[in-house]
Amino acid sequence: MIKSYRQLIRIPTFEERFEYLKLDGVVGRSVFGFERHLNQAFYHSKEWKRVRRDAIIRDNACDLAVEDRPILGRIIVHHINPITIEDIENGYDSILDLNNLICTSHNTSNAIHYGDVSLLPRLPTERRKGDTCLWKAY
Repeated sequence: MIKSYRQLIRIPTFEERFEYLKLDGVVGRSVFGFERHLNQAFYHSKEWKRVRRDAIIRDNACDLAVEDRPILGRIIVHHINPITIEDIENGYDSILDLNNLICTSHNTSNAIHYGDVSLLPRLPTERRKGDTCLWKAY
């Protein structure tokens, strides 16, 4: 199934967007292996830097483009449909298509790749009166 940004932004919550995007990959499984130089060259290209900037502006630098999830650290522009060696070698348009890109934090990107909800960043817990009292158990 081909996924898209247009479909993703119709999904209301961060958690549901994660479910839509998760890939259930395997930790340590190499996608590019010995051809890693191909994706590294791509990610340093002028075209990629331009479309990356456009995605960050469009998503307002928010994790999965959810307003209350600003990315405070490094922003990863994630391909919604993972790219392959063939995509790069053949110069397919999908690798630079804004409809195939979404901003994520590092943890969210890893959670998507490995399908691991425990890696997702959590919103701060709402403070309550007395919650800093050391002798009370919560």
